Amino acid sequence: MTASRRSALPTTGSRPRVGVLAVQGAFAEHERALSASGAAPVQLRSGEGLDGIYGLVIPGGESTTLRIVARDSGLVEALRDAVAGGMPVLGTCAGLIALADQILGGDPPLIGGLDVTVRRNAYGSQVASFEATVESDVPGESAIDAIFIRAPQIARVGAGVEVLARYAGTPVAVRQGTLVGTAFHPELTDDRRFHEWLVNAARARREQMGTILGEERRVGAQ
Repeated sequence: MTASRRSALPTTGSRPRVGVLAVQGAFAEHERALSASGAAPVQLRSGEGLDGIYGLVIPGGESTTLRIVARDSGLVEALRDAVAGGMPVLGTCAGLIALADQILGGDPPLIGGLDVTVRRNAYGSQVASFEATVESDVPGESAIDAIFIRAPQIARVGAGVEVLARYAGTPVAVRQGTLVGTAFHPELTDDRRFHEWLVNAARARREQMGTILGEERRVGAQ
């Protein structure tokens, strides 16, 4: 993460299309954060909506509800394929749970791809929601004002996972390759660094995919 607390919008390239899983949670707030960070947000409710998308947000909400809706709509397999294919994804709160490879309490992984173990609702119920300053593990990054709402706890971090921030010594934001997960809700504050990371990653993916497509067309024309 290299963006400042309120950094200027990127000045190169048009706005990449970034999907927001819009089946529950604060997806409207994520859309506003993405737009402010230089993306063209698109609401997603089916696997077909992933066409032409270069990044994805999985918002918070109720992870059990997300599991039911995503399964019934056929989104799960599409999302798993997107993650496996290198789609940049930001998962917040329940979105972190969806990306986790292991969930304590017996639930099987939903999407997976992020080598962490999480514990649901570890910081208390809805009425125990709180705001706190969390320390960044990234050199040069400032502390983060974070809002926790029925937040999961990251109980284990795999060897290939980078810790981005901690609260009371426990990881609350992590990254592995093109996946970032946070136990808190960055969309509810004016700190845009996580959304700016996603927009920059989506822009890079669009350029990469365009290069691959151009090469395929060149080879096909020979």
